[in-house]
Amino acid sequence: MTQGAGQGPVVRTATLRDFRVPPYAQVPVQSQEPQTAAPQQQEAPSAAPQQHAPQSSAPQQQEPQSEAPEQHAPQPQEPQAQAQQSQPQPQRSQVQQSTESGHPGNAVPESETPEGYTPTARDLPVISRSGPGDTVQVQINPSETPAADGLGPLYVVGDVHGYLDELHAALTEQGLIDADGQWAAGNARLWFLGDFTDRGPDGIGVIDLVMRLSAEAAAAGGYCKALMGNHELLLLGAKRFGDTPVNSGAGTATFQAAWLLNGGQKSDMDRLQDVHLQWMARLDAIELEDEHLLMHSDTTAYLEYGDSIEAVNDTVRETLTRNDADECWDLFRKFTRRFAFRDDGGPQAVRELLSAYGGRRVVHGHSPIPYLLGEVGTEDGEDGARPVVEGPHVYADGLAIAMDGGVTMAGKLLVVELPLPD
Repeated sequence: MTQGAGQGPVVRTATLRDFRVPPYAQVPVQSQEPQTAAPQQQEAPSAAPQQHAPQSSAPQQQEPQSEAPEQHAPQPQEPQAQAQQSQPQPQRSQVQQSTESGHPGNAVPESETPEGYTPTARDLPVISRSGPGDTVQVQINPSETPAADGLGPLYVVGDVHGYLDELHAALTEQGLIDADGQWAAGNARLWFLGDFTDRGPDGIGVIDLVMRLSAEAAAAGGYCKALMGNHELLLLGAKRFGDTPVNSGAGTATFQAAWLLNGGQKSDMDRLQDVHLQWMARLDAIELEDEHLLMHSDTTAYLEYGDSIEAVNDTVRETLTRNDADECWDLFRKFTRRFAFRDDGGPQAVRELLSAYGGRRVVHGHSPIPYLLGEVGTEDGEDGARPVVEGPHVYADGLAIAMDGGVTMAGKLLVVELPLPD
């Protein structure tokens, strides 16, 4: 059974080395009928990785489509309960090594290019729990956003994918949280680059932690914000549209099937609440901080959604609120593109984004650094081969910084202060 089907204990979901094309991206899905229980997944047929040929104007990215279709997030609603300044202790996840060697779904059809990622809403909610299992309550207080001056250092976090223990360790190492998991960085600024869920054991725990830290950071004069990744789009789509067929461009697909193929965890779906959906739906796709253009995906697809940061973020949110499954699927597919900055045309692709949205460097997650470098690495470290990632990868003539250390491949979850040292 494919990892992430939600059956049995949670384990690491292996990731394909060659980004094979999942069934929904190759041919019409033959037997994706709605199921009341977590559907069983079939192994994705293998396909050779595709080669990218950068284009001169809007470079196409040769990219494995590594994710499931995008989802619709419900429109944000005003919380009805007052949020209390509570400090719940984040749940620690137990990470188990998978013995499976392949992860279906990391590819894109020959005719397509990969993309994708989105930034966080500026006014993140404060959360509170009064007891185990209680519904999370939020209250958005824009006045808590700190003034533009007097802010501390800037940190960014790569893809987390449900690895809550690794996230705690990385944040603690940088002095951003204390031993109890509480914000300890004063007026520092912390940005998550998206992909909080799927493949790892506790995606909802990761989201809860980010939401709580946003409140604690604001109270201390700093902030903690997040961008939207393609896995947020996927989870939103799986929750909202389920097994509703969508036109994938290569046959019929469903968000539910794509979510399962891309490491969806039943435990996350079972714990998903309205407040999580509202929070994800409000995330931005792109943001500019200290001359760093922050985004989830190493793609130029953002240019298709607006000629300014505000326009892109507004377009993404409007797309999610229109409740159109095909539109959301298209958004998901575009934001799963990748490798736009990797080859000969990469520097020009980055310059197009910087010219449109500002900044001196692009900072992204989405594509694991071992894949960008063409290195071999699997989650179970077969043959003793494991990705060796010590820090972010600077490439494309120094214009791009990759932040996905490959935590799903037994790599490293990166938390880095910007700007990088020379």
